[in-house]
Amino acid sequence: MHAVDTIAAIATAPGSGGIGVVRVSGPLSREIAEGVLGHCPAPRHAAYLPFQDADQALIDQGIAIYYAAPFSYTGEDVLELQAHGGPALMQILLKRCLALGARQAEPGEFTRRAYLNDKIDLAQAEAVADVINAATEAAARSAVRSLSGEFSARIHLLLQQLIDLRLYVEACLDFPEEDIDFISQGRVAEKLATVSSGLDAVFNEARQGNLLREGLQVVLVGQPNVGKSSLMNQLAGEEVAIVTPIAGTTRDTIKNSIQINGIPLHIIDTAGLRETSDEVEQHGIARTWRALENAGVALLLLDAAHGIGEMEKSILDRLPQFLPKIWIHNKIDLDSTSPQIVIDNNDTHIHLSAKTGLGVDLLRQQLLNIAGWQPNGEGVFMARTRHLVALKQVREHLDIAADLLLQPELFAEELRLAQEALNTVTGEFTPDDLLGEIFSRFCIGK
Repeated sequence: MHAVDTIAAIATAPGSGGIGVVRVSGPLSREIAEGVLGHCPAPRHAAYLPFQDADQALIDQGIAIYYAAPFSYTGEDVLELQAHGGPALMQILLKRCLALGARQAEPGEFTRRAYLNDKIDLAQAEAVADVINAATEAAARSAVRSLSGEFSARIHLLLQQLIDLRLYVEACLDFPEEDIDFISQGRVAEKLATVSSGLDAVFNEARQGNLLREGLQVVLVGQPNVGKSSLMNQLAGEEVAIVTPIAGTTRDTIKNSIQINGIPLHIIDTAGLRETSDEVEQHGIARTWRALENAGVALLLLDAAHGIGEMEKSILDRLPQFLPKIWIHNKIDLDSTSPQIVIDNNDTHIHLSAKTGLGVDLLRQQLLNIAGWQPNGEGVFMARTRHLVALKQVREHLDIAADLLLQPELFAEELRLAQEALNTVTGEFTPDDLLGEIFSRFCIGK
C-alpha cells in the first residue's frame, strides 16, 4: 500500500504535559518539515529547532525527527514534532501541519498503515492498543510480548506445520495412480497430532492473555441481607457498597474492578432476589438477572445458619446452565465455624465471613482457579476474544480432519479450512470490515 495522502495527529494523551508530540505520516512529511522548521532534518537524527507558523512567527522550540520510508513506524515518510505539551500549543502545531497539506488522522490510522505496509502483522497491531490500555503490570508485560512478535511467531510456526502437511497431502492426491499408502508412509496422523499439540499450547497461553486483558466478571447473587455488599467490600478492600441490616438496601447493580495476582476481576453486587411490590427494587432485580447473562462466574450467597433453601434452589434453576457457580456460606463468625472449602457433587461450597474477612482468601484462590489462571503464566502473551474464537475454529477443523484420515480429499479440505482460520489471527486473511472494527477502537494518534 502506498498512501496518496498525508495524515497528522497529536500522538500524546489529552491534557497538559511536559512534552507533547504531533505525528505526521505520508508523502508530504518532508514538505511539512520544511514548512514548519525551515528545512528537513537528516533522517533519524533529532534536531532542536524553532517551530514556525506561516508568517515565520515562533510557535515553540522543540525536537524534530524525520524518518524516511520505509524505515519508520508506518513504513512511510514520518515527521515527529516534540514540543511543550500544552493543549493549546499542540492544537496550533497540528493546525500548522494541516495547513501544509495533511489531513486529520482517523483513530488507529497510523497503526493501520503500519499493518498494511507490512511493518507489523494484525496481532502486533492490536497489541499496540493493548499496551496503551493495560490495566495491570501483568497485562502490560503480556501486551509487550505480543507487540514484540512472540504471539505471531507461535502462530506462524503452527501455520508452517499445517502448510507442510497440506502440501504433502495435496501432492499425493495429484498422483492417485501411485499404489502407495501415503497416509501411513507420510506419518500424516503423527504430523496432525504435532499440529494439534502445538495448537493446544498456544490456546492455553492465549486464554490466559485474554483473561489479563478482559478480566473475569463476578456476579454476587442471593436473597436480601445475606452479605453480598459486605463480601464486595471485602474483595474490593474498601467500602464501595452500603451495608445495613435492612433487607433490600442494594436496589441496583454496583460494579467495582479489583485485581487478584494481576488478574482484573469485575465484581457486580446485585439487588437481593425476592418477591417485592417495590417498583424500584423490581427494576434492580431485573438488572440482576441481566448481569448474570454475561457473567463469568456467579457467587451464590446464603446465610450459613440457614443453608440452601427453596429460594436458593429457585435461583439456581434460573441461572445459565454452563455458568460456573460457587456457593458462599456466609456469616460463619456468628457460630464460630472455621473457614473451609467443600466439594459436593461437583459443586463448590466456601464457608466464610464477609464481615470479618475470615475465609475470603479461599474465595480469591477459587476465583483464580475458575478463571484458569496458572501461577507460571509469566510467559503468556496478550490475546483477544477474536483470537480465541479463531483458534477454536482451527481446533474444530483439526478434530474433523482426524476423523477423515481415510478420506484424503475431505481430509485435505479440513486442513485448508484450518489454515484459513489460523490466518485470520495475524491478518494474512482478514475481511476489510473486521479491520475497520479493530482500528476504529484505537485512539487518534496511534
